[in-house]
Amino acid sequence: MENKTVVIALTSSVELANEIVAEIGIPLGQCDVKHFSDGEIMVELGESVRGKNVYIIQSTCAPVSSNIMEILIAIDACKRASAESISVVMPYFGYARQDRKAKPRQPITSKLIADLLEKAGATRVITMELHATQIQGFFNIPADDISAICILGKYFQSLDLKDVVVVSPDHGGTTRARKLAEILHAPLAIIDKRRPKPNVAEAMNLIGDVDGKTAIIVDDIVDTAGTLTAGIQMLKDKGAVDVYASCVHGVLSGPAIQRLKDAKLKGFVCTNTIPQDDKAAQYPEMTVLSVGPVLGSVIKAVEEARPVSEVLASFNE
Repeated sequence: MENKTVVIALTSSVELANEIVAEIGIPLGQCDVKHFSDGEIMVELGESVRGKNVYIIQSTCAPVSSNIMEILIAIDACKRASAESISVVMPYFGYARQDRKAKPRQPITSKLIADLLEKAGATRVITMELHATQIQGFFNIPADDISAICILGKYFQSLDLKDVVVVSPDHGGTTRARKLAEILHAPLAIIDKRRPKPNVAEAMNLIGDVDGKTAIIVDDIVDTAGTLTAGIQMLKDKGAVDVYASCVHGVLSGPAIQRLKDAKLKGFVCTNTIPQDDKAAQYPEMTVLSVGPVLGSVIKAVEEARPVSEVLASFNE
């Protein structure tokens, strides 16, 4: 596999890419990304990829548009260098929340991103915990969406918590929360909320019982943390003894860190699909789990023509 596999890292995911290649057992491919003073981007490959299977590692977190352009330019560079296949590994898929027309005359930007990746020359896409799993259907190339709930589950198992209840912050996240509840052999509760406008959420009702229990809220994305902190307060009002919050993608924009501090959580857990070094320095109580071993194992499975589902099953054991 080493002879045909090349993994390159773009700006947002260098540290994660190093963890991925450590799992695979190959060196990180040579790639130089330059940003010029006028805003233009150049991606230059430092080694031959002719006849190779190239994996481009890049989360499209902030700056979202710049990171997307880096991917498109890197794909073009690989295609023109005669790569045999070009797989884009996007641990965090930006614009995933624009997956439908919520109102008239709105775009479906996640579909646009899928079209751009394909048109540029990507032959496969690998994502983690898509906000809406139907985004896989926007692609006409293989698109693997990898769940990171097993990573969160193993962490909470290691804490050996008692009287746990897993809480979904909304109805849309119920399937995700149920997966974690099954791993922890815990009951499930759901927060019924209404969102009057973007980045503003009002927790309305709780379906389930958290009185006297340790509650674990799990979501795919925590952005400004408004939804999360409203839910945390509701759980405390309903009698939860301790509250942990967890997510796969810690966007943590704007007032998020201060809101998490003010919420007085027992713990906050996310993964490194988005780099968290700066945020972790501001909020030392945050635990950041690595998705590198899972993504590395998935890439190995793809290269060896093994089912990705078998890899995920092994992490769930």
